[in-house]
Amino acid sequence: MTVVAVANQKGGVGKTTTAINIATALAATGMRTLLIDLDPQGNASTGLGIGWDDRERSSYDLLLGDASLSETVIATGVPLLDVVPATQDLSGAEVEMVDMGDRTHRLANALAPVRGRWDAVLIDCPPSLGLLTINALVASDRLLVPLQCEFFALEGLSQLLTTVERVRTRFNPGLKIAGVALTMFDRRNNLTDQVAADVRQVLGPVVFDAVIPRNVRLSEAPSHGLPALIYDHRCTGSQAYISLARELIGRLPSPRKAA
Repeated sequence: MTVVAVANQKGGVGKTTTAINIATALAATGMRTLLIDLDPQGNASTGLGIGWDDRERSSYDLLLGDASLSETVIATGVPLLDVVPATQDLSGAEVEMVDMGDRTHRLANALAPVRGRWDAVLIDCPPSLGLLTINALVASDRLLVPLQCEFFALEGLSQLLTTVERVRTRFNPGLKIAGVALTMFDRRNNLTDQVAADVRQVLGPVVFDAVIPRNVRLSEAPSHGLPALIYDHRCTGSQAYISLARELIGRLPSPRKAA
């Protein structure tokens, strides 16, 4: 079971859209997939059609130890894709965990008993570098970073990479960066092209070849409680995520490939 954190402390970069659609694409290949919603906004849960009334147990209960992973999992309408939903209670979890001795390993400990139940676990992180995101990084094997094609993109990325190095040093030496995904790409904007070129020059092959464009259908899909890949699999956004998922699979460890 490979655990992938989808993280960027900057909001509005397409993080949740990326998590939802990559999870859907992995499930479509036959991989048993779990998406853990670790953002108090709960948008990943909503985007997979899980209403607020259906979130009796959530990632908050999981982190606080009030429920096991099996008790929080909900099957989605996507075959082979399950979700651990989030509620607004999660916003107080960091305060409640601060005095716990294992506060950085709560999620890792919750995942340990079920390793093997899923082939891939994706974690949709909140737009911050607080204790929730640290828990995700400690529990993960790989990190996927959605990066918006805008002027300050690299500035925020450096903060995230610094945090990753600290997590590696102190808690999880096996954490690796699966890649950086360029999102919200607008070919009509020359600045977007320049930012994308700068990111590739600085980071090299860690940046995925697939680029996620600005696309109306990607924005519409969550309001229908559907991943874009199901809402309109032919749109340019969906096709871009399919390409991104294909690249990601090639970078993930497998029984035939060393981690």
